[in-house]
Parts: sequence; C-alpha cells; structure tokens
Amino acid sequence: MNRRLFSAISLAIATLVTAPTTFAQNKMVMGVSIPAATHGWTGGVVYWANRTKAELEKQYPGSSVIVKTAGSAAEQANQVQDLQTVNKIDTLVILPFESAPLTKPVGQVKSKGVFVTVVDRGLTDPTAQNAYVAGDNPGFGKVAGEYMAKAMGGKGNVVVLRGIPTVIDNQRVDAFNAVMKNHPNIKVLDAKHGNWNRDDAFKVMQDYLTRFKQIDAVWASDDDMAVGVQKAIEQAKRTDVKLVLGGAGSKDYIKKVMDGDKVVTADVTYSPSMIADAMKLTAESRVKGTAMPATTTIPSVLITKENASKYYFPDSPF
Repeated sequence: MNRRLFSAISLAIATLVTAPTTFAQNKMVMGVSIPAATHGWTGGVVYWANRTKAELEKQYPGSSVIVKTAGSAAEQANQVQDLQTVNKIDTLVILPFESAPLTKPVGQVKSKGVFVTVVDRGLTDPTAQNAYVAGDNPGFGKVAGEYMAKAMGGKGNVVVLRGIPTVIDNQRVDAFNAVMKNHPNIKVLDAKHGNWNRDDAFKVMQDYLTRFKQIDAVWASDDDMAVGVQKAIEQAKRTDVKLVLGGAGSKDYIKKVMDGDKVVTADVTYSPSMIADAMKLTAESRVKGTAMPATTTIPSVLITKENASKYYFPDSPF
C-alpha cells in the first residue's frame, strides 16, 4: 500500500478469521494472477504486483513469487491451473478477471491444498477462497451516490456506466441505487456496462447521448470510463451534462478536482495498491505461520478540492 496515501487509514478487519496455519513454512511458492494492464487501474495493479514480488523475495529468502497477467477470464483460468500443476505453487493471490468464470478453477486449486487469497473482484462462491482483500465496494457506491445527490440538489437525470460483470460491480451499483431511492426526484435513465474501459465507455455514452435529450449527471464509476464519457460529451457538443463522477483516484482525475474543474468536482478512492497489501498479508501468514483475517476491507474516501492534494501522486502509474 502507498503508506502516504493510507497512513491514516486502519484496515477494517472482519471478526471472522481463517483457521491459523499450524506451522511456519519458512518459504513459499506464491502465484499471483491478475488481469493484464487493459486500463489505467489494472496498469496500477500490474505495477504494484511486480514491485511487491521483488520486495517479498528479498524479505523471505528461498521464497519465489510468480506474477501472471491475463487478457481474458479463460486465459486466467488456464494460468491458474498451470501455476498449480507446472509451478507447484502452495499459495495463490488472485484478482479475478471476472467473478463467475474463475470461481470453479480457483476452487479446484484450493482443493489441492493451495492457500487462496482473492483480491477485489470476489468469487461467486466464497468457499473457494481462504481470505479476501478488497476496497469497500458498497462504500464506493454509497459515497458516490451521496455526493452526486447533493451536487444535483436532489433532482435531475442520471446515467450510469457499470464495470465488468463482477460481484464488486453489483455491490457498487446496489449501494448507489439504494441512495438514489431516497431521492425520488432524481431519475436513473439507464445503467450499462462500460467494462472499466475508455473505448467501451465512449460507445455507451454515445448511445446515451443519442437516446436521452437531457442528462444532468453521469456516474462513470471509474476514472478510465470517465475519460471516454467526457470525450463522447465533447464530440456531441452537449452542454446539459453538469457533473461527471468517476472513481478509483487516478492522478489525472484528482488533478482535475484539485484544479477546480467545473464538471469533475470529486472522486472516490479505490487504490490498485491493494494487490500489494494482499500479497504482503498472505506472505506473512504463510511464511510465519500466523493467522490471516478472512476479510480485510480498505475504506473508500470522497476526494474533493479541499483534500485532493493528499491523494495526488504525479509519479504513480495510475
């Protein structure tokens, strides 16, 4: 984790704890399976995974960390199997490309005795994992919904861009919708998947702009998608959209908030460095034989002009 960013944040840990390891292994073979850098946030994940690989191999001599990136759920499922059969891993840290397609393959690896930590995009069956590390996804949607409702004055038309079909996307959208139910004068016109991708979001927003003559605000639910959304708005020369709210805290969008952008006035944290936290927590548990919490949650924080400078790191890859 970027310690400057989260120095004031304590990880909220669930009371349920996994059974402690009965003995220290002294060393481990850890497989780390993550999506390829298909957009900014996953680019940050790849950066933090490789950086932490080097740190762990230095910290725990004799241990090895194998990082694999996948461009699809099918490719990742095959990689997970190879990590177990070819690389002989005893530990797996995985950020699933998608939830449902990876649940069975991960469960099969766990059944072979591999300790599994799932990061961010939860599996559809939690018994397929030993531990879970993620940002506060319901909080992410709640914080975004509350800010948007206030900024809109409790009325107007909203369109939503969802991420990839995953458990965390459902959690975010459900929490956002729960807030909007308390504001009957705000109408959510539609919600479609932009897959956390700029180009996909651009196409979705083009469709929205064609179908809806009055859009007051857009919840892009991700800073990469917000880029595509704003490009579509600019090309269509639409002036009715007064607010675009993304998320995840990319340096470009935090800079917009800092500079007082009229349309991008806030953001919500969701750092890709959570993969580093997951790897470090798992390594310590495996090598030292200590218990690892079943769930570790990193809170989502609203970023506004008043506090944006605390979250702006220009040298970050994301």
